[in-house]
Amino acid sequence: MNVYDIITERILKEIEKGTLPWHQPWKSVNGEEAQNLVSKKGYRGINRFLLSHLPYARPYYLTYKQAGDLGGTVKKGEHGTPVIFWKRNTYTKTASDGTQSEENGFMLRYYTVFNVEQCDGLRQSPPEIVPIEGQVIDTMAQAEALVDAYAQRPTITHIAQNRAYYQPSTDSIVLPERTQFVSSAEYYSTLFHELTHSTGHKTRLNRPTLVDASYFGSQNYSKEELVAEMGAAFLCGEAGIENEAALKNSASYLDGWRKKLHADSKLVIQAAAQAQKAADHILGKTWSE
Repeated sequence: MNVYDIITERILKEIEKGTLPWHQPWKSVNGEEAQNLVSKKGYRGINRFLLSHLPYARPYYLTYKQAGDLGGTVKKGEHGTPVIFWKRNTYTKTASDGTQSEENGFMLRYYTVFNVEQCDGLRQSPPEIVPIEGQVIDTMAQAEALVDAYAQRPTITHIAQNRAYYQPSTDSIVLPERTQFVSSAEYYSTLFHELTHSTGHKTRLNRPTLVDASYFGSQNYSKEELVAEMGAAFLCGEAGIENEAALKNSASYLDGWRKKLHADSKLVIQAAAQAQKAADHILGKTWSE
């Protein structure tokens, strides 16, 4: 199995359980996101979804070697979780005339990580998670602040109708009236979905799945919808609200995604990477890879 197959298989197992792997209806305790214990670097893209469903209170992970370097060991019988990374690769390209040149590219690789709760004897002990008693977070205010932070965002119009969509030709989002939504969380999760679509505009990230999208049900259309679903999940997690728009876990809905992922093992990894870029764009974050 190649890396795409390994990761897609794990995602499909979650779908077969009746859950959407890119749905996490809570933020990590005290706002801590999954990160490597040694480097302190947070996991991104599909890695965030792979780790978010694990049953551990502390979001700190490390490799088998890192555990050993810290004087510890992985407990007997524990199983790790694969996370992906892109490795720079230099190769020789031969032209039609026989001349050769060195080219640079990237290859997808993976390694296995373990949660600190799966380890014993670590010299470097991660901080204990102490829930803040009595803290009430105004998640809707955070969601609104997130929308406001989106620089040069598309226009957002509310109309009394039954559709929510992003229109690339006018760079505009159209939503039903706020009062038509069953909850504020549902409103923002829907808005985040459309905002994610808007990042693909040619003046922003110029995402092919949006710019070159064609008819309903086409390959590009399906990829772009998955990017928007995952982007909304990232943004809902940032705001601390439940991604209610992703809770349409009907058998046919889940089966639809299962069939798409079976047909294209690269889909989920590529979509998660694009969704991460979209969320970063909206949040105004820049990352050095």
